[in-house]
Amino acid sequence: MASERPSTSQRRPRAFSGIQPTSGSFHLGNYLGAIRQYVALQETHDAFYSVVDLHAVTVPQDPADLRANSRLAAAQLLAAGLDPERCTLFIQSHVPEHAQLGWVMNCITGFGEASRMTQFKDKSARHGADQATVGLFTYPMLMVADILLYDTDVVPVGEDQRQHLELTRNLAERFNARFGGDIFRVPDPHILEEVAKIYDLQDPSIKMSKSASTPKGLVNLLDEPKATAKKVKSAVTDTDTEIRFDAEAKPGVSNLLTIYSTLTGTGIQELEQSYAGKGYGALKTDLADVMVEFVTPFRERTQAYLDDPETLDSILAKGAEKARTVAAETLARAYDRVGLVPAKH
Repeated sequence: MASERPSTSQRRPRAFSGIQPTSGSFHLGNYLGAIRQYVALQETHDAFYSVVDLHAVTVPQDPADLRANSRLAAAQLLAAGLDPERCTLFIQSHVPEHAQLGWVMNCITGFGEASRMTQFKDKSARHGADQATVGLFTYPMLMVADILLYDTDVVPVGEDQRQHLELTRNLAERFNARFGGDIFRVPDPHILEEVAKIYDLQDPSIKMSKSASTPKGLVNLLDEPKATAKKVKSAVTDTDTEIRFDAEAKPGVSNLLTIYSTLTGTGIQELEQSYAGKGYGALKTDLADVMVEFVTPFRERTQAYLDDPETLDSILAKGAEKARTVAAETLARAYDRVGLVPAKH
């Protein structure tokens, strides 16, 4: 049984990220803030992407909805540009090594250390400590296992996940020091400073998100294109008429310029010049057209995968098989060092 991590000199750097299947439709903030990075990373990295359904059950889920949302998340990732020939896409529960290594990570994490995780504190405060499950408390250690299983070099994360990545690094180093050897790679964050922050169309002081945004301020990528256009045209701006980027003085207009620039690749300055002397109506109308042009094929591609469940399930099965090949080796190394008796097959 291998007890050392294999050399990585002959392979591309590896990336891992997981997406929870709890949101139904992806929204514009998801896509521009994270998923576009996933598509780019598959060109430069050996990328592993997981629909993390085990994380979803830390809070109550309707079983039928969870099943449907897991497939829907995978279909949307493929529609956004993930290519099964260039990356490994799978459902977390199809690779049991995630839960198995998660238990080992639980057993080397201090209770106080786990208690300091801000997302647990936020969620338990929101729903009441009595309603918080043990799974919600320990899910950061499962997230650690998700990452460490794949000898991950980089993890694309937003600022809200930085604490969990620090925990991952700490536990990898602790395990290596306690049990000896080079068992786990210590991953680095992959945070792109230039990633656009997208704000609620009706309240540009808050980030666009399922939990915080108003229905009219949230752009779901699977909404009817006409509904999306209507939301853009009714976006909050200000009483001025000048179209310029000023996040503090003109947050609404700045948000629209950011969305326009990010979707089209046109620079903010170039947009400001092209709309000089024009009103907000012109900007909103043009951006609505850009949005419709983007969401229409995205919806069609997503629906095509949902209409062909055999193909979708085949992609996910092949992804899980590829993932297990790597994950099983990592788990075997960890089990060996912990002192667990190897199973004979």
